[in-house]
Amino acid sequence: MTEMTILDGGMGRELERVGAPFRQPEWSALALMEAPEMVRQVHEDYIRAGAQVITTNSYAVVPFHIGADRFREHGEALAATAGRMARDAAGISKGVKVAGSLPPVFGSYQPDLFEPVLAQEYLGVLVRGLKGYVDLWLAETLSSLEEAEAAAEAIRETGKPLWLSFTLRDDVAPEEMPEPQLRSGQAVADAARLAQKLNAEALLFNCAMPEVMTPALAAARAAAPMLPLGVYANAFGSQDEDGAANEVVSEIRNDLDPKSYGRWADGWADAGASIIGGCCGIGTEHIHHLSERFVCTGLR
Repeated sequence: MTEMTILDGGMGRELERVGAPFRQPEWSALALMEAPEMVRQVHEDYIRAGAQVITTNSYAVVPFHIGADRFREHGEALAATAGRMARDAAGISKGVKVAGSLPPVFGSYQPDLFEPVLAQEYLGVLVRGLKGYVDLWLAETLSSLEEAEAAAEAIRETGKPLWLSFTLRDDVAPEEMPEPQLRSGQAVADAARLAQKLNAEALLFNCAMPEVMTPALAAARAAAPMLPLGVYANAFGSQDEDGAANEVVSEIRNDLDPKSYGRWADGWADAGASIIGGCCGIGTEHIHHLSERFVCTGLR
């Protein structure tokens, strides 16, 4: 069996499954406002399934989802609630780490909306709310190099490790692209080199179809041979034509049950991934299967 660190899976669908308040546009942030104990319950479910790293439910704590006025007035407190729920849940099992989710603050899959100064303002709110509860930072679903640079700057003074996770173009088959690309069109190889430059402790790929992950791992390994790599794919078809992620409730593919997802994970492990979990549509049953499929090493 391959040694692996196991992440959790998607939060939104699991909140909906356990009966938490869940609707657009607030998405998973609604549970923080109305039923935070159900957020903790989902974290605990993932830990019992075998997750060694759980990610704070702060992804939707951005103006895109909760509105500018609510974010300004309550964003930091909501982020702190997300951090506290994860930290409390982590206490049920020794060695579980909490990753602070730092999302693309102008909406997923929308690198063209990026504004560097405003990004620091928004990310600063999340970092202030989360920093007392997390072991590391997970800047995730990044569509561009610029979003990654902004996240690294926002957490620089916290002294905590940074993981960078990019989302990938999946609107065309990998063999039809000259090289694996981020959703911005920038090269995965450049993302790997940037991760090294920013002293990230790991480079991951998430929120894209399983089919594009192995080529991205190969490109990253060639560009940055010593950088730990990871994958947490989603369970959807290509969303490049659907607008921003979580703007609509996407259909889950019927060919990504836990065993099928595990077979994809075997390929990612063979390609060099040492951190594997799931994104949107990948739930506790998938994580349980991964934890049984691999030898879980945890984090030092």
